[in-house]
Amino acid sequence: MGLTLTGLMLAMLLGALDQTIMAPALPAVAASLGGLDQMPAVVTAYLVAATVVMPVYGKLGDRYGRKPLMQAAIVIFVTGAVLCSVAGSMPQFVAFRALQGVGGGGLMIGAQAIIGELVSPRERGRYLSLIGAAYIVAAVGGPLVGGLFIDTVGWRWIFAIYPPLGLLALVVLSRTLHLPRPGARAPLDVAGALTLAVAVVGMVLLGQTGEPVYLAVAAVGAGAWLFTARRAADPILPLRLFRDRGFAVPVAISFLIGFALFGTITYMPAYLQIALGSTATQAGLLVTALMGGVLATTIVSGRLITRTGLYKPYPVVGALLAALGLGLLAVAEGAAAIAAVMLLTGLGVGLVMQVMVLVAQNTVAHADLGTATSAVTFLRQIGASAGVAVVGALITLRLAGAGFAEAVPPVFAMMAPLLGVAFLLALALPVRPLRTRAHIARQGGKAIVAGDAGTVGEAP
Repeated sequence: MGLTLTGLMLAMLLGALDQTIMAPALPAVAASLGGLDQMPAVVTAYLVAATVVMPVYGKLGDRYGRKPLMQAAIVIFVTGAVLCSVAGSMPQFVAFRALQGVGGGGLMIGAQAIIGELVSPRERGRYLSLIGAAYIVAAVGGPLVGGLFIDTVGWRWIFAIYPPLGLLALVVLSRTLHLPRPGARAPLDVAGALTLAVAVVGMVLLGQTGEPVYLAVAAVGAGAWLFTARRAADPILPLRLFRDRGFAVPVAISFLIGFALFGTITYMPAYLQIALGSTATQAGLLVTALMGGVLATTIVSGRLITRTGLYKPYPVVGALLAALGLGLLAVAEGAAAIAAVMLLTGLGVGLVMQVMVLVAQNTVAHADLGTATSAVTFLRQIGASAGVAVVGALITLRLAGAGFAEAVPPVFAMMAPLLGVAFLLALALPVRPLRTRAHIARQGGKAIVAGDAGTVGEAP
């Protein structure tokens, strides 16, 4: 188990690191390849690709097994990274980043779903600290490592990090991860995957560009997906799961957390630099206070959940703290006050995000484990894209009658009521015993699905 978890943490670190290490490199990439106006496309290409494939990886993992999907995600991700390092033009770089995103979306979903399969929900709490640590290392170390490469050997060497880490994760998981083969399932919902992809593309592009036409694209895609989901034998994201509060509430809270949190922190560095005169490094450190809070409460809540078996109090308290933190941003003045508020917000968020994955996984059957895991992350990402778009639009509206420093704090405070809604939803979370038995057990040298007849098989 120890080596398997090491491989999973490496895979998660690859996916999380890539989201932060490229931030300081974008100007250097644009200067080298030409096309400063295409920098947003670099971010959008990866984000669209990674978000689109999340539910697909979840469903394919349920259908064909999570090990081959994780292996494929690692290979695709590393291949995209190698191609990015030799890109000769900006369009090539954008295309290769999209390919890398196809792999990156599977890394995070696959790792969390595999942990959900190997570890019982009751014991899973103590592993949340490992998941949180991967995110924090990426959030803090990514920009620093990226900046170091830019200042020394150049941006292309950033992508040299991924092949050795990816190869190590691939070898470890190939040798140590043993999961049973899933049983037969209904035909794959291709129409659902395509229509959901259209909705995702529209929502992400809306968040990146603010163009209203993409809202229409998202609405059409979502409507078409609902139509196909009602008719498919095995939908890419089954509507039946939403009938259970143990699933519906966590994905709704995840959407609201993504909307409010990412809608705020996306514009926070610009606000700190313009309103307070902070340097880019100082602004980054202030945002890091939020990540420190997330890590602290993720570790503490995870261990307490394992010890007591109780999970509901943490998202209730966490949503309330996060709402209070965002509300105080409207009145916080000075770097110290903003850092304290960001820390408070992070402490709240850390009590919520990973617990939502735990609750959703505890609710569904083994056959839907990947789908449930991907749904929580997927809805959080969709919420983040919508939040970036809405907060950006509100700031633009307020700039018509006020300066940037005066226009932004009230918009941040507007996100607090959304987390108030998340608090009310957390109160509605059902209280259920956390399962004490993992989905996977060993029997006669074989990996089997414990208590799930019809899916027993020898591990590949």
